[in-house]
Parts: sequence; C-alpha cells; structure tokens
Amino acid sequence: QVQLVESGGGLVQPGGSLRLSCAASGRSLSIYAMGWYRQAPGKQRTLVASITSDGITNYPGSLKGRFTISRDNARNTVYLQMNSLKPEDTAVYYCSIMGLGRTWDFWGQGTQVTVSS
Repeated sequence: QVQLVESGGGLVQPGGSLRLSCAASGRSLSIYAMGWYRQAPGKQRTLVASITSDGITNYPGSLKGRFTISRDNARNTVYLQMNSLKPEDTAVYYCSIMGLGRTWDFWGQGTQVTVSS
C-alpha cells in the first residue's frame, strides 16, 4: 500500500511564500514522476507541476517562475516552493505519484493553502 503524506499548507498573506512537502512510502514503490495538483472550490483539479525521477520538470500552466518543484529521490519526497502567492492560488493542493504506466495512480489527502490578507 502506498501512502503520501503532505505538509506545509496554511494561511499566508498575498506576496508571501509557502513550501509544501510530500513524502511517499510503500512496498514496491515504482515511481516515474511525482507531482502537485490543486483544486479550488467549484473548479476542476489541475496539474500545477511535475518532476520525473530524472529531474525533468513540467509546469503546464503559467505558474513557472513563481512555483518551483523539486524532489529528493532517496527520500521519495517532492517539494513545491510557492512564492509571490496570490489570492487565486487558494486551493487544496494534492500530491500524486505517476507510476511506470504513466498514470497518476496515488494521491495524498490534500493540504489547504489560503492566500488572504
């Protein structure tokens, strides 16, 4: 069984920073990539960033430059550094694992990020 444990969310003022962490554990854990998704109230869950075991990153939207994904393969841990946060970044952030089949197979419980003054 695979477990993903997220941490680092919270309340931050606009312009502030947060760093999210996600540690993965489990038997026979075969990871192709790890990533962060987010879901705001009433909206779909969308990919924020992903990183492969080789360190190749992907930022599908316009967040590159403010958000940076990184990874510690030895610890099966992925991080999301979020800078210059805006109220529209408010969402539940989910960690996920992409297995060797190239599908997002496992999900964390989510961590709330609220950007508000």
